[in-house]
Amino acid sequence: MNNQEIQSVKQRFGIIGNAPALNYAINVAMQVAATDLTVLITGESGSGKESFSKIIHSLSARKHGQFIAINCGAIPEGTIDSELFGHEKGSFTGAVDSRKGYFETTNGGTIFLDEIGEMPLGTQARLLRVLENGEFIRVGSSKTQKTDVRVVAATNVNLMDAVDKGNFREDLYYRLNTVPIFVPPLRERGTDIELLFRKFTTDFAERYRIRPLQLTEGAKQLLMSFPFPGNIRQLKNIAEQVSILESEQNKPIEAETLNKYLPQQQPSNRTLALFPQAQGTSGSDNFSERELLYKVLFDMRRDVNDLKKLVRDVLGNEQDGRQILNNHKDLFDSIQSDADHPPAETSVTRFLPAVNGSTRPDSPPPSETYNTHPPVQLFDDVDRDINDVTVEDVTHETEEDDSLSLERQEKEMILKALRRNNNKRKYAAQALGISERTLYRKIKQYEIDEE
Repeated sequence: MNNQEIQSVKQRFGIIGNAPALNYAINVAMQVAATDLTVLITGESGSGKESFSKIIHSLSARKHGQFIAINCGAIPEGTIDSELFGHEKGSFTGAVDSRKGYFETTNGGTIFLDEIGEMPLGTQARLLRVLENGEFIRVGSSKTQKTDVRVVAATNVNLMDAVDKGNFREDLYYRLNTVPIFVPPLRERGTDIELLFRKFTTDFAERYRIRPLQLTEGAKQLLMSFPFPGNIRQLKNIAEQVSILESEQNKPIEAETLNKYLPQQQPSNRTLALFPQAQGTSGSDNFSERELLYKVLFDMRRDVNDLKKLVRDVLGNEQDGRQILNNHKDLFDSIQSDADHPPAETSVTRFLPAVNGSTRPDSPPPSETYNTHPPVQLFDDVDRDINDVTVEDVTHETEEDDSLSLERQEKEMILKALRRNNNKRKYAAQALGISERTLYRKIKQYEIDEE
């Protein structure tokens, strides 16, 4: 196809731009339109994939037939089979009448299946049969019917990745991908961004009867450097906002003014806000959400191990307790030794970086108990179901302490933590590894005098 024919197609379908990748995609669509080959259009959301399906249909021998565009991701999984292939009366609850599906009503035309990657696996098997044999069966029927429909599919995800994960049939992928067309994202189209922005602002000026906008050179450069994750759809929305809110300006829009309407770019590798990267650390020191979850689970496992130790020590001093230990020997044999515990620095709170090397304002004063058990406070409500709290290195000063109940030992630990932290509940709670709310409840329960 020569350049004149491509420009004619652009004018006919309202496509703005001269990027080489865009012209190549249009050229492929024009060449494949005259055939009945299945086409797979790939590209990011909002890049204009549906326009290419209309080009293929309008330039084909089926142009006088029906054209239907279907968003597979917008149809519930339980009804998509009925929508595409029809159903018989009584085939499911609510099927009061028989109904023709899109593949039956569009016989001789073209069906555009957008977001094909969202199609359920069961429906994919039915679609594959249509593509290979031109046959389908209504839901609730056993009769095979014929249809002559051309399928043009589109997706904004990597279907090969979906195949590897088992979310998309490999045979269907190769059947759809007979002729691939890639629609480039807006950020790769260079000066097309300015042309589209000018077209949109001109249209909005006519619609709202306002002054058409103009951009300074700085604003144009800012516009073309923006990545536009939402592509053409996002650019159009921004153009409409600027046209309406800046229509009273009698001078070109400056870069500073335009920047107010461009959303802040988000980092691609998102991590929990609770754990910012410390200054001077390398990228390999960043922690993903999964890694943080592993650390939390490991600390929880350590706490359970400590509770087992406490129960074993208490029961081992009584005759009935020793019998219980013997009956559940397998449970207490799994207690890890102190050598199996990770160093205190591996606790999640140790990865909270200081700012410019200074101590965090919420850091408690140094204490022996806190250094042994740094707290994990990602889940504030977990302590609702925890009634007994222990610290691994609590020592018993007299023989009489060995016979204390769990409640008295817990009260003694709370008293020690309060004394070591100058009766400051916040730091005492951190030293015990519990929330301040739980500590307050325990203080009231044991009638502890903090003065």
